[in-house]
Amino acid sequence: MIKNYLKIAWRNLIKNKVHSFINIAGLSVGMAVAMLIGLWIWDELSFDNNHQNRGNIAQVIQNVTNNGEVQTWQAVPLPLAAELRKSYGSLFKQVVNSAGYGDHMLALDNKKLTRTGVFMEAGGPEMFTLKMLKGNRNALTDPTSVLISASTAKAYFGDADPMNRTLKIDNHYNAKVAGVFEDMPHNATFAGLGFIAPWEMGFTANDIRSMSEPWRPNFCALYVQTQPNADLAALSLKIKDAKLRNVSAVLAKKKPVLFLYPMSKWHLYDEFKDGKNTGGRIQYVWMFGIIGVFVLLLACINFMNLSTARSEKRAREVGIRKAIGSARGQLIYQFFSESVLCVALAFVISLVMVQLSLPLFNEVAEKQMTILWGSALFWLLGLGFTLFTGIVAGSYPAFYLSSFQPVKVLKGVFRAGKLAALPRKVLVVLQFTVSITLIIGTVVVFRQIQFAKDRPVGYSRDGLLAVNPGTDQVHKSFTALKNELYKTGAVVSVAEGDVNPTQTAGSTSAIEWKEKDPNLSVDFQQNGVSVDYGKTAGWQFKGGRDFSKDYLTDSSAVVVNESAVKFMGMKNPVGENITFYGHPFKIIGVISNIIVDSPYGEVKPCIYFFNKDAAGTVLLRINPQMSAGKAIESIQQVFKHFNPEQPFQYSFVDSAYAQKFGNEQRIGKLAAFFAALAIFISCLGLFGMASFMAEQRVKEIGVRKVLGATVFNLWRLLTTDFITLVFISLLVATPIAIYMMNNWLQHFDYRSGISPWIFVLTGITAIVITMITVSIQTIKAALTSPVKSLKSE
Repeated sequence: MIKNYLKIAWRNLIKNKVHSFINIAGLSVGMAVAMLIGLWIWDELSFDNNHQNRGNIAQVIQNVTNNGEVQTWQAVPLPLAAELRKSYGSLFKQVVNSAGYGDHMLALDNKKLTRTGVFMEAGGPEMFTLKMLKGNRNALTDPTSVLISASTAKAYFGDADPMNRTLKIDNHYNAKVAGVFEDMPHNATFAGLGFIAPWEMGFTANDIRSMSEPWRPNFCALYVQTQPNADLAALSLKIKDAKLRNVSAVLAKKKPVLFLYPMSKWHLYDEFKDGKNTGGRIQYVWMFGIIGVFVLLLACINFMNLSTARSEKRAREVGIRKAIGSARGQLIYQFFSESVLCVALAFVISLVMVQLSLPLFNEVAEKQMTILWGSALFWLLGLGFTLFTGIVAGSYPAFYLSSFQPVKVLKGVFRAGKLAALPRKVLVVLQFTVSITLIIGTVVVFRQIQFAKDRPVGYSRDGLLAVNPGTDQVHKSFTALKNELYKTGAVVSVAEGDVNPTQTAGSTSAIEWKEKDPNLSVDFQQNGVSVDYGKTAGWQFKGGRDFSKDYLTDSSAVVVNESAVKFMGMKNPVGENITFYGHPFKIIGVISNIIVDSPYGEVKPCIYFFNKDAAGTVLLRINPQMSAGKAIESIQQVFKHFNPEQPFQYSFVDSAYAQKFGNEQRIGKLAAFFAALAIFISCLGLFGMASFMAEQRVKEIGVRKVLGATVFNLWRLLTTDFITLVFISLLVATPIAIYMMNNWLQHFDYRSGISPWIFVLTGITAIVITMITVSIQTIKAALTSPVKSLKSE
């Protein structure tokens, strides 16, 4: 019987080629989208699954009260690890300090490459369960050792054995390779980690002894491994005051509260406001999950619509089958078999589509996803997915068509009636409601990105180059290097600073001013700069002046941004005195706010001070009269002369700033991709409906043409219903999109509004697309000669 069902189903597919193509194409695209989104969601949800102890690893982070608000900091002071071991040792299996995570130079003889590395205490590799290919996890107990990743070993040693070979880190530390670990997967917090160096190599006991207040600077990432089945909330309550009990009275004003944040939440729940978690990337997991469900639903709607629309053509078939004894259940099975066959074919095609599109999709999403061909679970889910989709897509036509009464059908008195078209119209409205909502959402996302990009950044990015010197050799010869750079004609200005303008070197609470509330805890960003830094960066002064070598007193001067002036409540800040780290300083200049954090957030108060030892970055303004390529070549030669042991590492500041938009741009591109596919599926359905309608009304069209109707009259007659449905969809989608996108925009302090033109433009776009899609069939029908359509009469 099943074989018979499938044979008849196949014949019906072959018989109605256009109908079958539209169904299978729509379903395959819908399933491919759902599969891509499913892979993306799985990749997000399985973040950090490579760590066997994932459920027992947490990071110690803190809530502090600054500038009148509660802020969440992931960095903690260096002595906290020792305090936790001493006072709470029984609560944790391991406590591990980590710092210096970022790019470092590794050298093997003359081969020098930049690799991401970290300095970590000896228990780290065991806590994070590194998969060792050579050596063992406890190798960091030797303070002269280093663990490197497989890709780093390949880059430096090829196929040779790297064990016990010596690498030089940052041209300073000699480290013996004591182990090779498997590269972290792309969906891991430590993805791309090239090496792990011992904590003692970068941070010694002298670092604490040399600090006047060891509990003041927060620069460590502190990880703990709890006992099995530990209650993190209860543990957090026990350790919450571990920092507060050790800080000075000044730092106590910050009211630091420690808590444990589990590894399972690091990636998806990374946003905090007022000391409470407000979500994070999890909102995109939900958003794309909903999009996947709705896009697949659109494809199912096409199937339902086209199947029920052709009900009159199959009414006699149903009547004859019932007359010769077919039970309604058998007819339901028949229609379900056709549906499942369609979906099975669509599933095979969707696998091909996903495989072909994954490289591009991975590039846009910055992922490394693959179809799990060898996974039994994948195929089990695929089979279940196919059956479920087939049943959902075929449910309405199966129950609707099998309900026809054979007497009425065979006597020719069966008519679907006006109400029979109502469900189809409702489904078309639903289709375009989803599609229009996606279009509006995509426009709002890109508009928010552009709104932030157009925000004044407070400096000039054009031709601004940041060079990482890597060592202090450049700083020692900076005056000579600067003179040589000027001689090349490649630059018009050169300066040194702790960081480039898109970053901040740190923050400080050691600042006082007249009329400051003594109970107020503050947190100002701080950056040390040299003379000409402001000139090179293109600071926009609102008052006062830049640092100058002509003023010896500038060693006790500061430049502040507008946010700092506003926060301190100064009306005429230039010339005002402040206390900075216990010493008197004078404000000599006020500059426009410079965006160093998120371009969507508020700019924090920032203070710039003259620092003759600022050597983290060399900032250069390229001569606009010279090509960038030629200028960089000249600049590189000068740096090679003064710092021959260090590879030339540079970046354009505008590129570094553009990276701040990376996450939202990826989300926008993915949303646009899915919105385009949703429109495509909806248009496939419209095309099929228009084709059926034109076929159903072919005689009516012929009669109207004989009576003098023009092609335009017929086109308007056949398209009006569809345009009306799309207009209703626009009315339904508008409030839904406003509600959803308003909620999304609340995540940004600096955000655009939702302008009426977005809905007007989206409505016009949807109607134009509808008219083009429907017109292909309606004009063809209107141009058909009435002789052909009426000759059977």
